[in-house]
Amino acid sequence: MICTTLQNKNIEQLLDALSQCEMAEIRLDRCTLSEDDIQTVFSSDRSLVATCRIADLCQADTSALPEAAKQARAAQKAENLLTKAIVAGASWVDVEMEAPKEMSKRLRSLAYEYGTTFIRSYHDFTKTPSEEELGNILKKCLYHGADLVKIVTTASCKEDVERVFSLYKHAPQGRLIAFCMGEAGRDSRLDCLLEGAPYTYACLDETEAAAPGQIPFRKMMQDVYGDFTFINSGRIQKAPASKSYAQRAVIAASLAEGVSVLEGYTSCSDTDSAVRVARALGARVEIDGDRIEIEGIGASCGQHPLTSLNVGESGLLTRMMIPLCAAISPSKVEFTGEKTLCIRPLKGVRETMEAFGATIDCPEDVVTVPFSVCGPLKNGRIEVSGSEGSQLITGLLMALPLSHKNTTLVVHNPKSIPYLVMTLEVLKRFGIKASYEMLGDEDFLNSDGDLRYCTDIVFRIKGNQRYRSADFAIEGDWSGAANLLVIGAVFGSVTVSGLNTESSQADFQIVPALVDAGAVVSQLDEPEGDITVTRGPLTAFSMDASNCPDLFPILSVLALFCDGSSRISGLGRLSTKESDRKTAILDMLEGLGQKASVDGDTLVVSGCPLARRLLFHSRGMSLPCGATALLRGGRFTSSHDHRMAMALSVASLAADSPLEIDDKDCVAKSYPHFNHVFDSL
Repeated sequence: MICTTLQNKNIEQLLDALSQCEMAEIRLDRCTLSEDDIQTVFSSDRSLVATCRIADLCQADTSALPEAAKQARAAQKAENLLTKAIVAGASWVDVEMEAPKEMSKRLRSLAYEYGTTFIRSYHDFTKTPSEEELGNILKKCLYHGADLVKIVTTASCKEDVERVFSLYKHAPQGRLIAFCMGEAGRDSRLDCLLEGAPYTYACLDETEAAAPGQIPFRKMMQDVYGDFTFINSGRIQKAPASKSYAQRAVIAASLAEGVSVLEGYTSCSDTDSAVRVARALGARVEIDGDRIEIEGIGASCGQHPLTSLNVGESGLLTRMMIPLCAAISPSKVEFTGEKTLCIRPLKGVRETMEAFGATIDCPEDVVTVPFSVCGPLKNGRIEVSGSEGSQLITGLLMALPLSHKNTTLVVHNPKSIPYLVMTLEVLKRFGIKASYEMLGDEDFLNSDGDLRYCTDIVFRIKGNQRYRSADFAIEGDWSGAANLLVIGAVFGSVTVSGLNTESSQADFQIVPALVDAGAVVSQLDEPEGDITVTRGPLTAFSMDASNCPDLFPILSVLALFCDGSSRISGLGRLSTKESDRKTAILDMLEGLGQKASVDGDTLVVSGCPLARRLLFHSRGMSLPCGATALLRGGRFTSSHDHRMAMALSVASLAADSPLEIDDKDCVAKSYPHFNHVFDSL
């Protein structure tokens, strides 16, 4: 990326200039800004570097104080300004090597507290030191806690540039910006991106150069990005309703006494299937735009005869209805479905239902649709495995309150725990009470409740409960919105409405993943305000996606544009989705010409920032890792998997030729309007 140095401006001029930049360095020593102005500037949706040169402040001090006193006063002023910038939300803070040691320590500590990247910088405006001296400067900055080191010298010949560039061989990946000033070093400002610098510096125009040889922003944009078109939708995109939330709410409403009204409903094939199931149960369902009204059946144990149930293509709906049918129907219920559901194994279903005394009738050892279930469900203390996911456990949590007796449900090795929390939240809205306790070993106790270390969950469910009608709004879907947010992080800026940052949806984890990678995520009017994600210098991230497997496809695409090797754990959760997603993702990455590998349960993806990819491509070069500079186009299969289709569409934005997807319409399963929204961007 290109960081534009902004100086000698008041707040109005600064905000106008920021609108023209992709990221910027704010020279606080050369701008006239109040404390409120600093808050306004560093709250913007841009990746901003705060810096303040002590020498410039000291030189501007015209008082009669001794030089040492001027230096001390300038250092104090610089620290105050940088402190305000960090607190206001600066993405980066640049502290020069000459700054007092204690000042640097305090700012480094504050930067760590606020999640600001701490830069130590060295500038030599007269020469380029020896290779040994440069190496020592790099080591010193890293030793003293720099997240990123910036070394800029003055070059008089190409050998000076070569010495500076030799530092990249010794620096940790993505943690060095090194180039040269002066005409001899002019090209190094661009070439440093090829060497591994996360970003480089430009001036707004030739009249505002902050150092000799600085290149105007617009020329550098052309040199780096050529004719590449960035996305800045300008129009707020509304997230679709969460199908996970909607399916739970629709079925709960159909079980309730009275009329429930759900706002914010959007149709997709999975929620349409839930509506059909609700009607099959005997509920009255009326849909008017994004409002759905459901008059429930007042469900009770064993009082609602059913013979068959078509669950469409929804795995959640299938597993959710198995315990419910066993609980409310006095007779055997046959399950039918369609498309990929009929070839997806329902692992663990037989064993879990048999633990509750129910019978699954299926000729295959591993249950697949069609099959039948026959209850009733027994009660008491019952232990089951949660290793195959949360969906069947969700069905049990919805069914067991209708039983005549109390149940203690112990789930060993639980997966997708946030979805279980979501289920309990929906049940609570419909008057159903259940308590739970998460257990684990010492690692869990010491982790402050990190779900990765939870080994068991104990649910205590009172029997003889009745569902009551409820009115509320269905949450927006983090799963579908994740694709739009990644587009903003890599290719420009995207704003999405209708999302709740306090949601228990597992796929909210896309937000910390984007922040960890270096994207700029901003939200007004928390926790339900519009969310804007804007591109920033992206670096490799690590994430355990065991509890949010639906994010895997789009996370793998995000990783392609992050500098270094990103690690995404939880591959074992992917085999029973709409496709074998582990295989589908690896095939996708290979087809795109990119490098990826599997390390146990972890996908390792070699990534490279978009700017560097475009530079390598313009010079006809492959990436150092051997991957193609731009993603390779051609014909791809979505494997009839909506998550894969959306991820492939996002990847197509950086392909070297058209990327054709055999089945794009499968997005209708969760986000029917995705293709239209994508094209409109």
